Amino acid sequence: MDTDYKFIHLLYVPTMNCNMGCSYCYLADNTRDKTDDNRNSVTGSSPLDTLIFAIDKFKKASVMPFNISLHGGEVTTLSKHDFHDLIKYISDYYDTNAQVIKAAGFKTGRPHIKTNLYDLEKHIDTIREFNVSISGSLDLPFSLHETYRLTKGGNKTLDKILKNLELLASLPCKKKVSATIFKEHFEHLDEIVEDIKYLHKNTCLDMNDFNFMIGFDYNSNSLLHHMSEDMQLELYNRMHEEFDGSDLDYGVNGPWFDEFGPSYCSNCDNCGEKFFLLERNGDIYSCVRGQKNPDFYYGNIFKDSVNDILITAKRKIFEAHDLHPLNKDCISCSYLYLCKTGCPFVKKAYNSDKSYTCKLQQALYKDRNYSADINNAAFVAYYNSLMRNSSNPMIEEIETSGTFPENSLRDLIQKDQKLKYIYDDDCFILDIDGKRSALASQLLKTEQEIAYITDKSKVKVYMRRELIEALCDYPENNSCYIMLLSGDLVTYGDEGRCKQRHIASQQVYKGVLDSTDSDMEGFYCIDLTNFIHSFAPQLTSFETNNIFFTTSALRDYHYNKQKNNAYYHIEAINLPFQNMDFYYLSKDSLDEVANADFEAL
Repeated sequence: MDTDYKFIHLLYVPTMNCNMGCSYCYLADNTRDKTDDNRNSVTGSSPLDTLIFAIDKFKKASVMPFNISLHGGEVTTLSKHDFHDLIKYISDYYDTNAQVIKAAGFKTGRPHIKTNLYDLEKHIDTIREFNVSISGSLDLPFSLHETYRLTKGGNKTLDKILKNLELLASLPCKKKVSATIFKEHFEHLDEIVEDIKYLHKNTCLDMNDFNFMIGFDYNSNSLLHHMSEDMQLELYNRMHEEFDGSDLDYGVNGPWFDEFGPSYCSNCDNCGEKFFLLERNGDIYSCVRGQKNPDFYYGNIFKDSVNDILITAKRKIFEAHDLHPLNKDCISCSYLYLCKTGCPFVKKAYNSDKSYTCKLQQALYKDRNYSADINNAAFVAYYNSLMRNSSNPMIEEIETSGTFPENSLRDLIQKDQKLKYIYDDDCFILDIDGKRSALASQLLKTEQEIAYITDKSKVKVYMRRELIEALCDYPENNSCYIMLLSGDLVTYGDEGRCKQRHIASQQVYKGVLDSTDSDMEGFYCIDLTNFIHSFAPQLTSFETNNIFFTTSALRDYHYNKQKNNAYYHIEAINLPFQNMDFYYLSKDSLDEVANADFEAL
């Protein structure tokens, strides 16, 4: 049986050296390598040695990077030999592991580097050979570029960077740039507009593929200052006023501000479960923002076990979020399900309890027609229980006493034992390509698991045999009841309530269940492969789909209980049955959630 891998996004820093001394560098004085004869003075390893060791150790622990990107320092300061060997290794890695990575729902791309573009010419042959994807950085407006982005020796950089861009013109590789905006840059919006137009018209860059980033002033030596939320919103609005309807319409309504949308790393419940930055000396941090910060240090790949690193990562991100209770604005915001209160590193750096780009994000969500969550109160409760240690004062009392608030859902279940099977978490097990997950009611679960189903997946469900007789006088008339819902939201009924679109239901009756083979003792087995794949066109939304399981008898009891008990109707107004959220990925679909464009940090 294939290994059941945990998939992660890995940034690798093969060198801390940098040829530039940017005023706002997040690494401050750390951009010098402590190396001797091109080998790490601590471990004796070359840049490639560390990466090979780390990947092997990760894979032995059933952890596989679905993406490896090179960051810095500045990767182009590497020797030609080291740079070539790293890029070749990553290219070979994608080729070797493509089948496993794609089967898990991720794309395999080309080797990718984040660079300041200053020494790019040194490695142009390797870039051409392996079709290396380039993400460069520069300052806008150009008039400030050489105020804040000089070499360590104080030399100007812009002319050489623009000249190096010319070298990429004949190459087919993906190439893009990003710009970090501080208050000082914001004060030159007219120039920024003109410079974007210049880059689009006069260089090989398609400026539809460009990223704005918001600068942080906690390490800029007081030379630069972060923009207020109102300034961020003004930047966003000005760019739309200038470029909506132009040949850069796609960019301003897409990649330019995508970092603040829900497809980026900050949208994770706990980014410590997916994103990791590895330095050449083996140190592992959260990401480029947390690099060299002890609060976001997860361990060392040479010294610590992978399991300890994973546990530390999850714990430290949780602790960063848990420093403050949920902000009252977040509690009342119907976009919390998209934002998740923002980046934990930035919140900790600024001792804040909400996203530093809140107003910009809200404008983006509205402009891009993201649905406001009409069940926000339920999501607030879920998110609070997931990412806050003791935010609910009733938790300890409930856990120790076994009593529940009167007329809460758990209290109602405790009073009516007939509700047991509707909510039990040992009744249904979903199997996707051999990975089995016990299903729980979406109304009671405290952790949300999301599955990935590809157009090649085999899917089946196991139902506990005794369930067919629960609340049913005539089991032969009873069936396993399966409900498939898409991620698209529609308005239903006279109440005008916005809900997931119902795609299809399927019932499998006792006679068929009894005559179908099952490889799990005590459970019926139902093959769902054809049922799910037959609705592929309706499932490829970039929102999560849903599949629910119960029996027709239990479903009837649930709706009768709703009719007869107002408290139950309120507590279980949404489908209460055991479920799984999932993304459906066809070979041509883009998995925006799993493949967040992490480079634009």
